[in-house]
Parts: sequence; C-alpha cells; structure tokens
Amino acid sequence: MRELCLPVGLSGDDLKAVDAAVGNRTRLKKGDSLYRTGDSFAALYAVRLGTLKTTVLAEDGREQVAGYHLQGDIIGLDGLGTERHGCGAVALEDSEVCTIPFEHLEELARDVPPLQRNLHQFLAREISRDHGVMLLLGSMRAEERLASFLLNLSERYRARGYSSTEFVLRMTREEIGSYLGLKLETVSRLFSRFQEEGLLKVSGRNVKLTSVAALRQLVGQRG
Repeated sequence: MRELCLPVGLSGDDLKAVDAAVGNRTRLKKGDSLYRTGDSFAALYAVRLGTLKTTVLAEDGREQVAGYHLQGDIIGLDGLGTERHGCGAVALEDSEVCTIPFEHLEELARDVPPLQRNLHQFLAREISRDHGVMLLLGSMRAEERLASFLLNLSERYRARGYSSTEFVLRMTREEIGSYLGLKLETVSRLFSRFQEEGLLKVSGRNVKLTSVAALRQLVGQRG
C-alpha cells in the first residue's frame, strides 16, 4: 500500500498495519471483469499495474463508460451506499489490483486517525471528480470535452511520475466517446482536427501532446 495513494503521513507502524489489511493481489487479463454491476460489495481495489474502465448500464441497455482508472487509483466506491456495486470494472490491458477488504479498512481507520483523514480526503476528491465530469458533459462543447479529458490525463500521469505529454491511451475512440457523451465519429474527427492544428500527434493508441498551452486555451485554463 505504501506505493499507492492512501497512506500519506502515516508512521512506520501504521504503514505496517495498513499493509497487513491489504488482501491478495489479483491479476487480470485484458477484458477480464474485476466486478460486475450488482455484485456484492466487500472491498475496495487499488490499481497496482495497468488500467481499468468502469461502466454503467444506460436506461436503453447500452453500456456507458463512467471512469478511466490508472495505476494508484482506488476503485469500488460505487458499492459503498447500497452494498452492491452500481457499475462494473473491466481491465483495458493486463493489470493487477490489490484487494482492500472494506471491513478491515473501517476497523483500521478507527484506530489510525491519519488513515481516516486520508480516506475522507480521498472520498472528497472522488466527489469533486464526479462533479467535474458532470460539468464536462453538461456545459462544454465537444472539442472542450476532449481537450479537458486529455489535460486531465496529462496531469494524472504527471502526478504519478510519468511523462505528462506522451502516454498510451488504452480506451478506444468509442469508449472515449461513451465517457465524454460524444459519438464515435465526433471523437475521431476531433483527434484528426487536433492533429492538423498541431495540438497533438497520434500513432495508434500512442498520444503525444505537442501544445498543452493550446489545449488549455481551448478550455479556458491558465498556466
């Protein structure tokens, strides 16, 4: 767990206790489900290697991408309220997750105040991220949505110590469209347009952001 995002500010003994609460590591092949919609909630999962997507079923039965999760992310929070998962989680490539039994985590958080604070901060960040996605879908034009998505990925990779301008995008164009509320052809057209305008270069699933400043300008960000 010390490699991941929960134990910020914990002492050596507290870290050992957190490590002891983590269950087995689960390896997933590309396309494997970690959990499915309706499964009983028993644990959170920390992404140790690889990437996963979370999906929900729309009213018309279509699968809607709800999240794109990288190394260091913790998933499974959708099961907290009802004790059943409200979405499914699928590996986008060969991946590995650490299982964190929630019952053990709750007990530990009561005994280790810094961990409890970390959990509260983590939940607050997740709520903030959800609000950001709603803003993205509710008020932005198509090109702003894609630019925001790429800038968000850039920042997340930077925070993990990786390149913030070159990365492999494991979601397909169709999955990106589902996540951003755009049609497949719109996503493909925007990637082509961004490339023509010198904002990025695309080679298969490899993406290189060649003008982060222009992307920020597109969505009204500074810096």
